[in-house]
Amino acid sequence: MPATLVGILVALACVMLGAITHGVSPVFLVSNVTALLIVIGGALGATMASFEISATSGVFKAIMKAMLPKGLPDGAVNIGILVEFARKARHEGLLSLESEIAQVDDVFMRRGLQLAIDGSDPEAVAQVLKTDIKAMKVRHKVAADWCQSYGIFAPTFGIIGAVIGLIATLAELDHPEKLGAGIAAAFVATFLGVFMANGVMLPLANRLKRLSAQEVQGRELVMEGVLAIQGGQNPRVIEETLISYLSPKEAAAIRDAGSGG
Repeated sequence: MPATLVGILVALACVMLGAITHGVSPVFLVSNVTALLIVIGGALGATMASFEISATSGVFKAIMKAMLPKGLPDGAVNIGILVEFARKARHEGLLSLESEIAQVDDVFMRRGLQLAIDGSDPEAVAQVLKTDIKAMKVRHKVAADWCQSYGIFAPTFGIIGAVIGLIATLAELDHPEKLGAGIAAAFVATFLGVFMANGVMLPLANRLKRLSAQEVQGRELVMEGVLAIQGGQNPRVIEETLISYLSPKEAAAIRDAGSGG
């Protein structure tokens, strides 16, 4: 379920309904071109200035992943694959897995198993896999930091927009009938800046951090399984070790399936 997208839409809907209850038109809040340019464009420019161009171009893909996730690796499925490989390796030897790993969809798992089958030192295999996980965390952090920076800049540009609006309004003191509308329009920029930060970009940053943590946990599970297979551990012990990475509900489901079988 795209929880992030749903959450942002819920926040937007509630804010707009709240505005309506106070007699403020939602169209008025989102149709001020000057405020949109200052807040969205200004915050975008400031954030771009804080990162490399590659980070800015890549962040939109990350945002789409957060809004419409395609699904993370299934820990229970990976445990089943690793335990099956452990049984085969225990009875037929580690080299017997060579014909099997080509069918593994998980690139990280396939890479780790290939290193183990090739006879690499267990410490070397662990180092390679840990480095892979570390590099992935660094890549993920860039997108989360980008969204967080946008969320920090947006309210400030909202204030800038409000100041510019007030300056324009004060220039119309000879026309008192325009003051009310001018002041209202000026504060639209503040609203946009605060909402873009707290209703959109900061939640996206938190979601990207959460997705990264989940993916890291999934890879750590796989790494633990690969190293256990290479070490020749008992498949049952491997399964119990890897189950600890799952939620209690998922762990119970695996144990119930095993006892049922």
